[in-house]
This record gives sequence, C-alpha cells and structure tokens, in this order.
Amino acid sequence: MRIGLLLLFTVMGFSAAAQKIRVAVAANAQFVMEKLQAGFEKKTGLTVEPIVNSSGKLTAQIQHGAPFDVFLSADLDYPEILYKAGLSQTVPRIYAYGLLVLWTQTGFNPAKGLAVLTDKRIHKIAVANPKLAPYGAAAVDMLTRQNRLNALQPKLVYGESIAQVNQYLLSGAVEAGFTAKSVVLEPALRGKGRWVEVKDAKPIAQGVILLKNAQPKARKFYEYLFSAEAQAIFRQYGYQTPSRL
Repeated sequence: MRIGLLLLFTVMGFSAAAQKIRVAVAANAQFVMEKLQAGFEKKTGLTVEPIVNSSGKLTAQIQHGAPFDVFLSADLDYPEILYKAGLSQTVPRIYAYGLLVLWTQTGFNPAKGLAVLTDKRIHKIAVANPKLAPYGAAAVDMLTRQNRLNALQPKLVYGESIAQVNQYLLSGAVEAGFTAKSVVLEPALRGKGRWVEVKDAKPIAQGVILLKNAQPKARKFYEYLFSAEAQAIFRQYGYQTPSRL
C-alpha cells in the first residue's frame, strides 16, 4: 500500500513538473524574467519555471536533450546554432536589444568612462566568460577596439555568466565589472554601486526560439514576449525593443 502511494505521488510530482513551461533564460535577463513571469502567469493562469545560466551553457544543455520549452538567449548566434541543428520550431526572433554598462563600487566614478579602470585602486574587473556569455564577448570586443584589453588584462576576472559578474561586484570581490543595464535597473539593486552605459558598445540583439519538443502551451509564452505588455516590461529594464528602433 505504501509503495503504491509512493509511486502515485511520484507520478503526480512528475506530472506537476510537466505542467510548467520551462524557460531557459540568459543571465542578463534574470530580473526582467521575474516581471515577465508574473505578468504572464496572471494573464493566463499557466506556470513558468525559469532556468538561468549563460547562453553558451544553456545551448549545450539543449543540445544534450534538456527538456526546455523556450530559450531566451543573450544574442542571436546561439539560437541560430540550435535552429540550424533542427532543435527549434521557430527561427530566431529578436525580442529585445540589451545594453552593456560599466558598474563600479561607490568609491569610483564610472562617468569618466573606461579611463576609470586605470585607477590604481581598481585591482580586479569582472567580465563574463566571452566564450559562453555574449555580454562578456561584447565587453572584450569593445576593450579590444579601444586598444585597452592588453593593458587591463592583468585585472580581468572572468565569471561564467553575467550573474557571477554581479555576485563578484556586490560581494566586493572586484571593484568594477561589465554587466547588463537590465541588472542595474533592477529595483533591489538600485543605489548599489555606480554605473554608466558603455557608449562604444553596440546594442546586443537578443533572440528567442520555441524549442523542438516544447509543450503546445509554451507557444503562448513565446508569443507573450512580443505583446505590448511584455515589450513595455523590457523597456522598464533598459532594453531597447524592436518596435521602438
């Protein structure tokens, strides 16, 4: 009897998990995703489960069969790889354009631009791994174009995602870092440190795909991302949206 009940509860647990729309989310969109999730769930009554990581790691997980329904990347390249491999139902579509910011501890003035990074008091600068995280790649590309990468290389500390870059700065492990504007506009983080948009970095086109084995109802979330409500939420978090460009 006990075994039967245990099996029943186990099956019920798996069934409940299957009811959730599993959304793989690039780390830069971690906070805006919370608002999108709340808006969508209120509107539809459906439940969303976000899984946050770097775009590169999420892509690898999808390639190895991770049961995700929707993938919000920090660029277009990773969704394109999955689309070409036949792992998505839709072509990559831009849901927003992200902006790179320089974020520092309060004792520094990022308004000076990249010159502030030469301050002798700045010993460590956090950057997301450019091989896995598009925002890290954007930061390294910008530093290279500005002929500053070699000089700053000894100070660079690489996190596996934007989320780890944020942890480094908030914990005081680094004095500065490159992150997403959507992060510093999160209400819970406002007033923590100082930041400025990196003008020399181009807006990052971020793509989404509905994955090959997605539950039918996952399409509702995919389509919600392009609704007026969701696009307004993206703008609240500092993203540029396709309709406003």
